[in-house]
Amino acid sequence: MEFTLWLGLVGAGAMISLTPGAGAINTMSNALSSGFRRSFWGILGQQLALVIHVIIVAAGVGLLVSSSPFLFALVRYVGAAYLVYLGIRKLLAKTEKDDAGDSPAAVESGFSMFRRGLWVNLLNPKAIVFFLAFMPQFIRPERPLMTQYVELTATVVVIDILVMWFIFAAGAKQLKHLTTSDRGQLILNRIFGILFICVGILLALI
Repeated sequence: MEFTLWLGLVGAGAMISLTPGAGAINTMSNALSSGFRRSFWGILGQQLALVIHVIIVAAGVGLLVSSSPFLFALVRYVGAAYLVYLGIRKLLAKTEKDDAGDSPAAVESGFSMFRRGLWVNLLNPKAIVFFLAFMPQFIRPERPLMTQYVELTATVVVIDILVMWFIFAAGAKQLKHLTTSDRGQLILNRIFGILFICVGILLALI
């Protein structure tokens, strides 16, 4: 990939990652509930979903999904329902304390955060449609396709990791002091629960 084309890819990838969405909300929620470092597990799950999306589009399945009203609606409503489910869980979540009884305990496993991050991004049909419109601009048919897809995927994934971890997860650290009290935890759970539900509803309606 030519350097100028790659720079365009970097700019586009950054704009995509910086746009708030379910992945950003999930990352901030993880950072607040389990800590900045451990939130990386959820980010890794989201990146695996991005890789799968690229593979789906590259294999031509993405075109089938986007052109089939039934399949697109199925993925869309399942994804929306999953986000609403996460939101309801947040709203109903109880506050948790560590052994000393003073601060919230990070009890969720890394695999659980990884799995949730995977499904949050994977069940977003708009990502497939977006990559269908996005990828052809940076792929040159006369050149080896595999190399170009690897370069594109690696670039998008690295950018998304940096944005998710050092902007959204790091930004959530500014609210970490709220997790030291029951009231603060409840407020944050309700905020992120409502955000998950709102994104799910938007995904279903728009």
